[in-house]
Amino acid sequence: MIEDALGPVDYDESGRGPAILFVPGSCSTGAAWKPVIAALGASYRSITTSLPGYGGSAERRTEADPSIGVIAAAVETVIRHAGGAVHLVGHSFGGDVALAVALRGQVRVRSLTILEAPAPAMLSAFERWAEYDQFRAMTSAYVQEYRSGNAEAIAAMVDFYGGAGTFASWPSAVRRYAVKTTPTNILDWQSAYACEHSAAALAELNLPVLVAVGENSHSAVVEANSLIAKAIPGARFATIKGATHFMIATHARAVADLIAQHIGLSDQPPPRLSR
Repeated sequence: MIEDALGPVDYDESGRGPAILFVPGSCSTGAAWKPVIAALGASYRSITTSLPGYGGSAERRTEADPSIGVIAAAVETVIRHAGGAVHLVGHSFGGDVALAVALRGQVRVRSLTILEAPAPAMLSAFERWAEYDQFRAMTSAYVQEYRSGNAEAIAAMVDFYGGAGTFASWPSAVRRYAVKTTPTNILDWQSAYACEHSAAALAELNLPVLVAVGENSHSAVVEANSLIAKAIPGARFATIKGATHFMIATHARAVADLIAQHIGLSDQPPPRLSR
C-alpha cells in the first residue's frame, strides 16, 4: 500500500526483470491480473494496483469532478513508487486510464498496451455515432435501473461486454464485488465520457503502443479501440482469437504472449518527458 496525500493506493509486485505495471478495469483489483502474470512467469517484475474506489485504493473523485486526470495521477504515484520507467498495461477502463497517463507525460513509460478500453469519447470525436449510441443506450439504461432499485443492474453492463449470461456465469464472490462497487463503476463511466483525447494529442504520442481486442467482443468496443490504434503513429492492433472483453481471465496465455512480444519489440530507452 502506498500512503499518498489523497489517500492510500494499492501496490504489489513480484518477479524480477523488465517492470510491467498492470492496471485493472472497473469492479476489479490488481488480483484480476494473476492469470496473466502467472503465464508471463517470474522473469518480469510484475506490479499491480487498483484504481481509486476499488480494493484498498481510496476514491479521489466526486460526481462534480470525475476527471480521469485524477485517476491517472494515482497511477503515476504507483509508477514513481516503482522507481523507474515501466511498461504500462491497462484493461478495460484501466486502458483509458493508462492512455491518459501516457498522454500526460508526467512519468516515464517504456511502452503502452491497451486491452479493450471502452473509450466512448473516441467514438464521439471521430463521429462514429452508431457505436457511440450503443454505449450511451447501455449505460443510460443501466444507471436508470440501478437508481430505480435494481441492485444487480450492473449485470446488463457486464453482458454488454461479454455476451448474454456472462454475469450469471461469474463466481458468486465476483458478482457480489461488482454489485458492491456499482456506484464507483457509474463514476467510472462519467470519467470515461468526459475524457476527450484529441486526434492531435494521440498523433504526438511517442512510444511503442499495442492495442488489442477480442475476436468476439462487442463491435462498438472494437471500433473504439481500432480508432485509438489508427490515431497513434506506429501503433500495433491485434485481435485475440476466441476472446471477448474479459480476456485477461479467459485467454491469459494469449494476452501474456502478446504483452511479452510487445515488450521485446519495445526494449529501448524510454522517451524524454514532454514536460
